[in-house]
Amino acid sequence: MKSFLAQVALEIYTKHKEQLPSLTIILPSKRAVTFLKNELLNIVEKTTIAPNIISIEEFVQQLANLKLASNIQLSFEFYEVYKKITPESQQEDFYSFTSWSQTILQDFNEIDRYLIDTETFFSHLFNIKELDQFHWTNVEEKTELQKNYLKFWEKLDLYYKTFNKHLVDKGIGYQGMIYREANDNIESFIESHKEIEHVFIGFNALNNAEKNIIQFFLKKTNADVFWDIDKVFLENTEHDASLFLRDYKQNWPHFIENEFKITSNHFSEEKNIKIIGVPKNVGQAKYVGAILENLKGAIKNTAIVLGNENLLAPVLNSIPPEIQKANITSGFPLNLSPFASFFETLLDVWDKTNDQLWHYQDVINILSNPISNSLLENISKESNELIEKIKKENLIYINQHSLNELNQKEANLFLDKKGISINTVIENCISIILSLKATYTSDEQRNPLFLEYLYRFYEVFNQLKTFNNQYKSITGIKTLKKIYVELLASETVDFKGEPLQGLQIMGMLESRNLDFETVILTSVNEGILPAGKTNSSFIPFDLKTAFGLPTYKEKDAIYSYHFYRLLQRAKNIYLIYNTEPDALEGGEKSRLLQQLTMLKEPKHTITETIASPTIKNDRTTLATINKSAAVINKLKEVAEKGFSPTSLSNYVRNPLDFYTQSVLGIRQVEEVEETIAANTLGTIVHDTLEFFYKPLEGKIVTLEDTKKMRKDLDKQVGIHFSKSYTETKSLRGKNLISYYVAKRYIENFLTFEEQRIKKGAIVKIIEIESNLKTELHIKELNFPIFIKGKVDRVEEVDGVINIIDYKTGKVEQKDVEIIDWECLTEDYKYSKAFQILCYAYMMQKNSIYNEFQGGIISFKNIRGGILKFTKKDGPGSKATKTLKINAEIENAFIEQLNNLVLEIFNKEIPFQEKEIQTHAY
Repeated sequence: MKSFLAQVALEIYTKHKEQLPSLTIILPSKRAVTFLKNELLNIVEKTTIAPNIISIEEFVQQLANLKLASNIQLSFEFYEVYKKITPESQQEDFYSFTSWSQTILQDFNEIDRYLIDTETFFSHLFNIKELDQFHWTNVEEKTELQKNYLKFWEKLDLYYKTFNKHLVDKGIGYQGMIYREANDNIESFIESHKEIEHVFIGFNALNNAEKNIIQFFLKKTNADVFWDIDKVFLENTEHDASLFLRDYKQNWPHFIENEFKITSNHFSEEKNIKIIGVPKNVGQAKYVGAILENLKGAIKNTAIVLGNENLLAPVLNSIPPEIQKANITSGFPLNLSPFASFFETLLDVWDKTNDQLWHYQDVINILSNPISNSLLENISKESNELIEKIKKENLIYINQHSLNELNQKEANLFLDKKGISINTVIENCISIILSLKATYTSDEQRNPLFLEYLYRFYEVFNQLKTFNNQYKSITGIKTLKKIYVELLASETVDFKGEPLQGLQIMGMLESRNLDFETVILTSVNEGILPAGKTNSSFIPFDLKTAFGLPTYKEKDAIYSYHFYRLLQRAKNIYLIYNTEPDALEGGEKSRLLQQLTMLKEPKHTITETIASPTIKNDRTTLATINKSAAVINKLKEVAEKGFSPTSLSNYVRNPLDFYTQSVLGIRQVEEVEETIAANTLGTIVHDTLEFFYKPLEGKIVTLEDTKKMRKDLDKQVGIHFSKSYTETKSLRGKNLISYYVAKRYIENFLTFEEQRIKKGAIVKIIEIESNLKTELHIKELNFPIFIKGKVDRVEEVDGVINIIDYKTGKVEQKDVEIIDWECLTEDYKYSKAFQILCYAYMMQKNSIYNEFQGGIISFKNIRGGILKFTKKDGPGSKATKTLKINAEIENAFIEQLNNLVLEIFNKEIPFQEKEIQTHAY
């Protein structure tokens, strides 16, 4: 196969063998420039001066004598013009301005590239906005906002003209402006470059300025033009791939007498085309790796073309190790590097910090970042201690003073916002970069890739510093962050490599004019290839059509051309699309694939497959922990300290949880409760009631006592809230509601207490929050075993001893009723009854009382009163119920408790994980 550029190079060399130095060759991209130079090098017979080979962007800048400004610089320059034209009282800040200015600049760019008469165009645009019958401005009496809206459209022509003059005076311009200026300068340029012949190669969709420029050169000079189109598409008047080239062939005067070249006939040749549907982006990248492995290293003349360039990182990670050389056209996006999110987090946090207070999550986010760990290596102990303090003391906000010791001499992660300027923020970011550079240059943490990233970030922040000093438009960190994100979007870390060797990896636009035998094209999905309808313009569709501006229809034709041109000379083609629906990146097969299968080329072998990763559907096995001698010894230690009723209930629920928590001592990671947790709320209620009732031990509760409690309620809830959670003065949102919920729980409990007393009940407090510990005597085990626990409340009401457990969750009477004793140690559903009986047993062994009633007070079900443990002789409401916990009940319970402990110590019964089923109670 002879590539398009090889054909062109041969024809140019044959025709201009002796005049190569006087040639200027213009191509659509810099990538094509490199490949054409190589093709000429292969056929040149003797040493000679090479022709001037440049991209169209470079050529029009020469014609216009203007330099292309970056998008960020254009935003700043446009804002300078905006401030001059707009009255100060109506001016927006730079942050708001950039939300619409980028779209305006894109529209200016399009208007200029197509050489539109701007005065007429903007007049039409204003009239459309003014006459819109369904628009909110179509009222007789307009508000100030509506008047300003129409003034904006009326001023658009003034913005355009003033902005253009402003840029010309500075010798810079945006792309469209440069094209318009180049178009105006063609004649004088040709006059001053008579000795140079120009050759235009491989163009497709030309804007009006490009059409004028090329046609003018063809008409006035010996210029030449080469197209790259296949006969199949050029002769098909309905095919989008040749939409533009058919128009040039039919309507350009030059082709009345001159040949339209080069028209190839390669698309009809034998091709092996595979269309593969793969789920998700990473799946596509992995499949690309599988294709490369099947090629067994034969990657000469092979290209991976990324329909979605965000796949670059996963594709690079999927390349087989035997492929040693790869040339990547697009650099690695800087916004995908670890430093991008690090600096974005810093700017975001610095912007949010007010009154010298830092939200705990922001502090943890910064300190937990791996980049911060590298920076704070010398004081990592202090940063870890601060994180632990935040979690332990449940600090929601941290003051500036507490963070100052973590700041380095130059680089401040926790920037004191008092009196700082934007330049200070930028300088601080540069200082952080220099500190990180020192870290990653050291022998211990040397990282060449990170140093390359840091150099690019150093350039980015220096650009921001220059822009801020020059324009002084960045008024806040929020604006700085927005510009930082926009600037980063266009920055890359360029890969180093030989552009003509190894596997070629590129985006769709970089594939222009290039030909490969094997092509792997990814993301061939609707919404990506082609991109479909986009709405990044203020110009209505009808107005675009009337003035000949491109719409989504023309853009679809551009994608169609690139797609088929890539396939023209290829022999092995892999077209991969994402099968998974995705609102942002499409999940539908591209129409280009549908069209390809309908072309009916007899020599094409097209196969369609759906690929998916091999998934082993291994059945989840529940964990089993055998009881070794070490485990038994640890259990004995725990038994001597005392099993709690909760830990034994935990064993019934899931033995593996009992093993991890009680045997291994593993606790859940302590986290800051931004919204108060249920167990913390329970602690606050328990502690407040303990404070109120502890002084009443041995006394009878009176209405005077409850009245005094109510008076002191607000203060005591606040004190205990602060102890267990955080200061009440900083409460807001759900936490503030939780504070009042705690108060309401206790108020409701005091109401319940008062109602009992008013009805004549004599309530005597025996014990409050009493710590109990009792030994279990199990004849089969010859070592000490204890159970321990804290009883919330023991009271005597009319001669009956009640053992009461508080629950802030909802409990109902059915939860403390049992029929069969075996259920206690087999079903976690009866855990509350089990706990009551444990407390009763411990009380019986540690007090003078032998008979009790036990129950639960549920603060969410306070109307139920004391939900008392009940032994029933059968199901149903007619069953006989026993409320007293006497010797008979105790003996039956002890038998079950002993069996449970024996099972825990049985070496033959491992800790077997259970599938947890949640109960709705």
